[in-house]
Amino acid sequence: MPDRCELVLLMTDTTAPRLLVIDGYTEAAREQLQSAGASVAADLYVGMLERCAPNGIECDVIFPADLGASLPVGKAIRDYDGVAWTGCSSCVFSGEPDVAEQIEFARECFRRGVPAFGSCWAAQIAVVAAGGEVGLNPNGREMGIARDITLTDEGRAHPLYEGKPAVFDAFTSHDDEVTVLPAGAALLAGNEFTRVQSVVVKHDGTEFWGLQYHPEYNLHEMTRLMFCRLEKLVKLNFFEDEPAGLAHIDQLEALHADPSRTDIATALGLKADVMDESLRTVEVRNWINHLVLPNMRR
Repeated sequence: MPDRCELVLLMTDTTAPRLLVIDGYTEAAREQLQSAGASVAADLYVGMLERCAPNGIECDVIFPADLGASLPVGKAIRDYDGVAWTGCSSCVFSGEPDVAEQIEFARECFRRGVPAFGSCWAAQIAVVAAGGEVGLNPNGREMGIARDITLTDEGRAHPLYEGKPAVFDAFTSHDDEVTVLPAGAALLAGNEFTRVQSVVVKHDGTEFWGLQYHPEYNLHEMTRLMFCRLEKLVKLNFFEDEPAGLAHIDQLEALHADPSRTDIATALGLKADVMDESLRTVEVRNWINHLVLPNMRR
């Protein structure tokens, strides 16, 4: 029986696109997630990309916040057909050296003509790299389910949302939001809580499709993230106390284990747009089909 690496080689089509996955979490933040039973963001993204790619995919992963990590520079960026950015618990306007490096890398991807896509942190990175601004959301933290995300006129006409309802819910977890769009950006979706729920940034002739929400999450991953952030969520009055938070988490886990539990789904107002992976990840498939595959150079 070949090992895992050999299996990947046997299953990968030589014409499959090659993607670079950027996971900006620090090592300590990744360990905190794993201690709560959550997956590393890069693993979630690689799995989602593999399921969404029609003819297979090759993925390299970099953790740029780790000591000694280095992002590709110059022409080496062109070795990739696309760059996918995971979410991250860091702050885009923190001034940390690794954050500044990631913003500059996004600029270089724009310059080198490599299309990008990502969740949450990704949309904020793209906007700042192109000259826009990000700040704390005055409405506070959006956590769990982002409700009634509504496509703008541009969103309804954009290939990012082919096959997506005009109004939908999505998994989410963020404190910051895009506050100023750069030149060349288009607002594609928003809701009452967060004005910019998705954005296309076109800069130096290259596009970055960014979502403020998380198509890579499922109910289990959302519960693990809530468990990890439970103390904070109680302080923010998401839950009356820790037992109430744990009871909510248990409900979500029960629904994940048995999606036929319509009693739980109805009580929590959970619809197909978060329960059905194929619907939840429409945007990922559209990015691969519309930007990555046409960009392939091999």
